[in-house]
Amino acid sequence: MPKSLPLSALGIMLFCNIAWALNIVVSKIAVSALGLPPLFYTVLRSATVLVVLFPLLLRARPARLPLVLAIGFAVTGGSFGLQFIGLQTASPSAVGIVNLSGAPLTVLFAVIFLGEEVRWRRGLGMALALGGVGLAIGAPSEAGDPVGLGFAFAGVFTGAFASVFVKRLEIGAVALQAWAGLASLVVMLPATVLMENGQIAAVEAAPLAVAGCVLFAGVVVSVGAHSAYFRLFQAHDANLIVPLTLLTPLLTIGFGTWLTGDTIGWPLMIGGAMALVGVAIIVIRPSRTIFKPRLARTEL
Repeated sequence: MPKSLPLSALGIMLFCNIAWALNIVVSKIAVSALGLPPLFYTVLRSATVLVVLFPLLLRARPARLPLVLAIGFAVTGGSFGLQFIGLQTASPSAVGIVNLSGAPLTVLFAVIFLGEEVRWRRGLGMALALGGVGLAIGAPSEAGDPVGLGFAFAGVFTGAFASVFVKRLEIGAVALQAWAGLASLVVMLPATVLMENGQIAAVEAAPLAVAGCVLFAGVVVSVGAHSAYFRLFQAHDANLIVPLTLLTPLLTIGFGTWLTGDTIGWPLMIGGAMALVGVAIIVIRPSRTIFKPRLARTEL
């Protein structure tokens, strides 16, 4: 096992971090500036992933398919839908910080359901991360109302809860994305029909912009970046790969400030710094039961 990452791997991780960070900004543009209903945007993203990965569904049926579909939906369509609702009123920077709560929540659920043992260092990391996110959500800020950030947190909560069970599935990460896309489409398509309106009008108003957002989210991020990340994880030590994902929230804040004019106040900066330190402590500590990529990526 190599003790350091080659430059090619570092380049791929840089691409992944940039894609993940831009994805939050792109999603904000889709559901806010372009006016796409959030559940409908989830449908478009899931459909794109399903089209690209459809051949994987024609292979052998995975064991415990209902569980695969349930977990796949939770870590994709369910989590994304809630986050997209939050992005209607919250800034990408604030949502990027809220997403840092995924690591401590994943550890917490692993303690409850998988018997994960947490010593004082990781306990301190969990407290710092959740405290920092709580400060970012609750403090008065121009980054978005607490309701929007609450929806974003609910999305992270849903993804973290389901992610602790991913390791129990006998299926590859990319194949799981394909089945997750199917499950998300089956659930979210009737949901957007029953609960939202203006879907066609939003697409007709800016078809090229909508197509660009959907293709970026579905192909570049879900299929490209996530697949590249899991391949690196299979080839290298997790302790070399996972900490590099901490660049994502920093890039999210930078892209949010640059592209959508986010205002970064002191409460958000202090909360983000606390959460980042807490997550750093969590991801560098060994874990017996958690599929380590889920500490940093709570969604596919």
